[in-house]
Amino acid sequence: MLSGIVTSLLLLLFLLGWGWAWSPRRKADFDAAARLAIDEDVREDRP
Repeated sequence: MLSGIVTSLLLLLFLLGWGWAWSPRRKADFDAAARLAIDEDVREDRP
């Protein structure tokens, strides 16, 4: 019984995390995070 409850809670947490990560409202934040390394490299190349 307890293992079923724990499994259900973990599945729910996984689905909530997946929904949060793939939410259209998060796209701009993730795009900005993806450009961080590129933006830093460009800044370091400039004198």
